[in-house]
Amino acid sequence: MLEFEKEIIHTAYSTFFVEVIVPLPLPKIYTYRVPNEWNDLVNIGYRVVIQFGQKKIYTGLVVAISEDPPRNYEAKYILDILDDTPLLSKIQINFIHWMSDYYLAHPGEVLICALPAGLKLSSESSVQLKPEYIWQENLSADEISVLTLLKKKEYLSFSEIEKTLKLKKLNKIISELLKKDAILLFEQVKDKYSPKKIKKIRLNQNLFLENGLEKLFKDLEKNEKQQEIILHYLKETNCLSTPELNSIGLEKSSFLLQELSSSSLNTLIKKQVLHEFEQPVSRFRVDRYTEDKKPLNEAQKNAFEEINTVFDQKNICLLHGITGSGKTEIYIHLIEEMLLKGKQVLYLLPEIALSTQIFSRLRKIFGSSLGVYHSKFSDNERVETYKGLKNGEFQIILGVRSSIFLPFENLGLVIIDEEHDASYKQHEPSPRYHGRDSAMYLAHLHNAKVLLGTATPSLESYFLAKEGKYGLVNLTKRHGLSQLPQLFLSPSPYVKNGVNYFSDAFIDLMSKALELKEQAIVFQNRRGYSPYVQCTSCEYIPHCINCNVSLTLHKGSNELKCHYCGHQQGIPTNCSECGSRSIYPVGMGTEKLEDDVQTIFKTAKIARLDTDTARTKNKLEEIFSDFRSRKTDILIGTQMVTKGLDFDNVTLVTVFDIDRMLFFPDFRASERVVQLLTQISGRAGRANKGGKVLIQTNNPNHILIQQVMNQDLNGFYEKEMGFRKQFLYPPFCRLIKIIIKHEDKGTAERCSLYLGRILKEKFGIKAIIGPEEPIINRVRNQFLEQIFFKLPKDYTYIKSVKGYLLEIVEHTLLKPDFKNIRIILDVDPN
Repeated sequence: MLEFEKEIIHTAYSTFFVEVIVPLPLPKIYTYRVPNEWNDLVNIGYRVVIQFGQKKIYTGLVVAISEDPPRNYEAKYILDILDDTPLLSKIQINFIHWMSDYYLAHPGEVLICALPAGLKLSSESSVQLKPEYIWQENLSADEISVLTLLKKKEYLSFSEIEKTLKLKKLNKIISELLKKDAILLFEQVKDKYSPKKIKKIRLNQNLFLENGLEKLFKDLEKNEKQQEIILHYLKETNCLSTPELNSIGLEKSSFLLQELSSSSLNTLIKKQVLHEFEQPVSRFRVDRYTEDKKPLNEAQKNAFEEINTVFDQKNICLLHGITGSGKTEIYIHLIEEMLLKGKQVLYLLPEIALSTQIFSRLRKIFGSSLGVYHSKFSDNERVETYKGLKNGEFQIILGVRSSIFLPFENLGLVIIDEEHDASYKQHEPSPRYHGRDSAMYLAHLHNAKVLLGTATPSLESYFLAKEGKYGLVNLTKRHGLSQLPQLFLSPSPYVKNGVNYFSDAFIDLMSKALELKEQAIVFQNRRGYSPYVQCTSCEYIPHCINCNVSLTLHKGSNELKCHYCGHQQGIPTNCSECGSRSIYPVGMGTEKLEDDVQTIFKTAKIARLDTDTARTKNKLEEIFSDFRSRKTDILIGTQMVTKGLDFDNVTLVTVFDIDRMLFFPDFRASERVVQLLTQISGRAGRANKGGKVLIQTNNPNHILIQQVMNQDLNGFYEKEMGFRKQFLYPPFCRLIKIIIKHEDKGTAERCSLYLGRILKEKFGIKAIIGPEEPIINRVRNQFLEQIFFKLPKDYTYIKSVKGYLLEIVEHTLLKPDFKNIRIILDVDPN
């Protein structure tokens, strides 16, 4: 990890060098030279434009400054400095270094993840007419078109030329013009961020001089519609009594909302009576405070006081509160307490779906001091949140895991809601970080407090709380008059020849809920219409051409899709193996479930929530809004419906297809089943109406099912911890998953055997599981092998092992047989 240099006294004659992280997957940090005249302009945390290689231009991040040149190469000069104040603080830079070290990621990969795309500059090939070029007679018509266009502009990008001239084989044309020395080719640096602007209207300032307004109204005596526009403007801006307000203007949309004549408005603009101009504005609507925080009940108040007592002694506290116990209200009181101390708060959620409901609640209390950050926002929206936090506009950030990279300067509290959730872990691309664990390290850098909240703690967090490393506060009663729901079991439905056969219990409970005008949530952890289609004659199943998985039927788009690589193809009418036309869907996803439930309950209003229906922020909000306002009776969805949602009219929750998860070959499978069933059950009966949960399974006597039915989470914890300790799995060790990828199966196998042998010789057989093929052993035409590496929990030992592991990987990739192999190191896989 680089250390920050002591403050250097810059002089015009000093030669300085900057250490720069380049946003590329490269293991090194590169040194560049600072032009002497820029000595006082560059600093740590600034973005600089640098040349990398012969032609490429990138934006790098300065992480250290010194007078020491690089030993092995001559440093290139930086080309430009983009900031006049640090974009990233020293804490953020330390955080990037830590994440790179801990998760075995390249610094550039972390930087790519850390900055919104709108703050990263892109390099795009651009073309310029050579100033001294003399036009020749041997030019083709297409070449003349390009040069004529360039003559009108200083320069144009490839894409702009293609869009304007619609030329085919533009690369060939450009190549010929280069040979004829007619053009210059260069890399044009282009900033992606552009502020949102609104159109505004103001009166011509001259109208406020020498009875100008009186003369205007006299001229408009016969034009009532234009008079109405002027009167509307004067009324809304109050500039008649205070002419200085005219410079502020009025939003153009204001005229249209009043149904004033748009043609009359445009006429007044053309006559220069009114001036139209643009003004940058925030993309986030600013609300006033409309609601106070709710008083805590006795149980919540006790928990709140216990948390503060824990924070007097420890920096991390686990709040284990059952579903519906009112954890969010405790969070709100803690946030307010932190804001009164002048501190910032980060409130993390595992899923975008949760942010919509919680944002609405927090915004009513904390107003415009609340910012939001997640991937459904546009690049420009994310840049505004980034800059808003940095400029002090926001004191609270509500967001998903990527929010940990925002520029906090005075962070006092990190709330990690649903801390157990697997969505906090990033799988692709690198860095493969865990949002919960990384947020705790970020809090450590700021000396901030961390509250982990959940109804179903992860076994790692619960273990650390029981060991006394975290504080532990329990909240065992539901808020208000609501009670935990009743749990029922019934056999799983089955599909035969495309027909879905539901259990009597499902039909009976759903019918009663709909009769009482109550709402229901139906959980099925498979999207699409059915997991696959099959020929009933020869049992052939269509598979993806790129991955070793069956293709999922999506009836809405009338195609088969691969959920791993995105491959799509039409639904076959005949079996490609035997020619039979007897091809039927097998199993059911959310799409089929929606159709079949609608067939039974014809008058019910049903909505589906999965990644197919909620692709945008607005669509997601619309689905939740309709359900909250009771326009929807039944909400069918994947795991997006299981977490943290609070709807007071939901009295029934039904769970499909839990058996598949019961027997999934993964050491965390049992933990995930118990967490999922407990969480989804918690969506029912959150008001005083009571609730019912129907778990449909063909294994009603399975120990996990019985533990959930009896709400015996302590029994599950003790038994599962016994297994983890016996077979040495987290929290009794640390894991690193090594994934080997190659387009040739034999090469992937040989590489994995080679790595496995070296690791076993060094660390012993018990420390290494594998090599072995994963369940899905080919994805995107790459064959996969995997090795699990179990490490003791000692930090010093882990750090040295990680260094050794990187050396082994680098050595392996230098071998001629393995040079095209891709080796992925996934620290703390989940």
